[in-house]
Amino acid sequence: MDKYITVNGATVHYTVSEGEGKPLVLMHGWGCNTTTLASIEKVAVESGCKVYNIDFPGHGASPEPSAVWGVEEYTGVLDAVIKEEGIERPSLLGHSFGGRVGILYSSRHDDVDKLILVDAAGIKPSRSMKYYVKVYSFKAYKRLLYALLGSSRAEEKLNAYRKKAGSSDYANASPLMRAILSKVVNEDLRHCMPGIKASTLLIWGENDTATPISDARYMERHIPGAGLVSFPGCGHYSFLDNPYQFAAVLRSFLTS
Repeated sequence: MDKYITVNGATVHYTVSEGEGKPLVLMHGWGCNTTTLASIEKVAVESGCKVYNIDFPGHGASPEPSAVWGVEEYTGVLDAVIKEEGIERPSLLGHSFGGRVGILYSSRHDDVDKLILVDAAGIKPSRSMKYYVKVYSFKAYKRLLYALLGSSRAEEKLNAYRKKAGSSDYANASPLMRAILSKVVNEDLRHCMPGIKASTLLIWGENDTATPISDARYMERHIPGAGLVSFPGCGHYSFLDNPYQFAAVLRSFLTS
């Protein structure tokens, strides 16, 4: 069932599975939508869960917000859906960016039953010297273009450069969503992790280059009682790379 609510001026689309059962809220990664987690939703429903699957603003059927949001505002979306549906003791599953929302929400709410973080973001990436050279070179290039071409032509050149040099997520996003992506990627949630009370499972691909396995090991150490299951040969979408083992692990955790 498709549903819509308005949160902080933004229209939010989400789906609700049929039937009754333990509530599980799914939160997709950046550049994805509710359909990305369809295989996970199927396993959860078969395991006796009632599933709520959110399209975050700027993704799927949820239009972009009108301002630059951060993890705080996106966590407000989760909070609003839970209140709208009258969900008690929710379990949360977040993939990649959705993991950020799950971490922040769970650190503030003791009533979260289970937290499942799948190749989750939340730790600010460490930066190499090469990265800083690239950043400051870009800033110098930007100043030069503005001086030589003026603001309009300079922005055309800069946007072309960003699309070529940035990540695929960044390149495919609108200017507003690029600003949001830049903001959320640089938000470090390590300070939230010790405050999580929910029973927590980390599921990871050992070859994940977007959110490396070292992030998972940090979370395992700093989220009280967290357990880690990792899949060799799998990347950032471990639930698609190894669907059968992923389903077995998820089913076991949800029904335990």
